[in-house]
Amino acid sequence: MQEQLMHEDLTHKIIGCAMKVHSALGAGFYEAIYQRSLEIELTFEGVIFEREKDMPIYYREIKVGSRRVDFFVGDLIMVELKAVAELEDLHVAQALNYLEAYNKQVGLLINFGNKSLTFKRLLNKKYRQ
Repeated sequence: MQEQLMHEDLTHKIIGCAMKVHSALGAGFYEAIYQRSLEIELTFEGVIFEREKDMPIYYREIKVGSRRVDFFVGDLIMVELKAVAELEDLHVAQALNYLEAYNKQVGLLINFGNKSLTFKRLLNKKYRQ
């Protein structure tokens, strides 16, 4: 249980920023609109982040492609955004795969597509220090 609370202050701040964005915009926009708005809110709140950082994906130590995660916050927390009616297991699996591929310990999956903002805190159980 203690591991799930890692970086609690920072994840709380990110979620708070997402709530402000959702409160202002509501549901119904494309993901890119929420991404740009969250970028503005995180900047306003003084949160250090990288947006759409290109990260290589390897298989057997050979690069097989790349993926851009929506945000890396403080180089500690991966944040993946969605704008769908409901988060599905596929979205959670995708976010967990990114955590493992990038060897990040903590992630947030945030969905702006519902009447209420929804999010999941994720923990990479395969994290290597």
